[in-house]
Amino acid sequence: MIINLQNFIDREQPVWDELDALLVRIGREPFGSFKLDELKRFHYLAERTSADLIHIREFVTQTELQAYLESLVSRAYSEIQEKHTNSMRFKPIHWFFKTFPRTFRKHARCFGLAVAITLLGSLFGGGAVLFDPDAKAAIMPFSHLGGDPSERVANEEKTDELKLEGKGAFSAMLMTHNTKVSILVLALGISFGVGSTVLLFYNGVILGAVMADYLIAGEGTFLTAWLLPHGSVEIPAILIAGQAGLILGGAMIGWSNRLSMKMRLRAIVPDLTTLIGGVACLLVWAGIVEAYFSQDHEPVLPYALKISVGAIELILLFAFLTFSGREPVEVQH
Repeated sequence: MIINLQNFIDREQPVWDELDALLVRIGREPFGSFKLDELKRFHYLAERTSADLIHIREFVTQTELQAYLESLVSRAYSEIQEKHTNSMRFKPIHWFFKTFPRTFRKHARCFGLAVAITLLGSLFGGGAVLFDPDAKAAIMPFSHLGGDPSERVANEEKTDELKLEGKGAFSAMLMTHNTKVSILVLALGISFGVGSTVLLFYNGVILGAVMADYLIAGEGTFLTAWLLPHGSVEIPAILIAGQAGLILGGAMIGWSNRLSMKMRLRAIVPDLTTLIGGVACLLVWAGIVEAYFSQDHEPVLPYALKISVGAIELILLFAFLTFSGREPVEVQH
């Protein structure tokens, strides 16, 4: 039983740092280049870290330290078993359908906070347009959103042919732009979460302003059919990027965590990589849907069809993030 957690960390951290340094060296050099004493030392460090992991599990609140030690032990075990090549081989299907949703659920509170920040921004943006129509010119980031919604709808509905020209380049542009924004939302977490919070709020302001503008003009059906097919995936993806940024911000702050900042950051790196990788995959799909489906309106594509497709996407994404990767529950007889 560990009496003083801080003393335990101070005593054992040199062991963890030494094991981490050896693992980095092993990644660059083959085991054959190591001397016998170095190999013995490596095994000792791995066993001691594994024992530390067992002890630290007594502290329910030390999830970041536990994650860090689990990562060290897992890497060391892979090397000891001489399965480095196979264990480190990337398995995209397993990663996307299991690792990604598990990591998302692991940090569900940060996702909820990202949603709350965005909703506050949406209320602010919607309220600004509702009570001061002139505010739209200052809020809207794109020129095509600054005009009258009814005029835009009338112009869009004049087209009665499905056009594919230029949509490939448009889709690629959307994927690239949205991925850059997502990476920025994550990276701004380095500012102790302030930058990620501001960007999430600002995105919410834009979304709320657009929604209020079209609803006031009586174009709610058009708005839903336009945004829902790609927004049902794109908006959650941006929120997950915000989730990652808030995780990074929390690690920077540390709150009451007694770990050093270096250890806190190392503990979250795998989760941040997984989350932003999953975001990129979702944005690829959203970019394709926005370019090839969302931008076509009635009479080319019925609004009911577009809304139905968007709703199905949203339900499937919710089910994926909520249930995918869960271990089956064993029924005891």
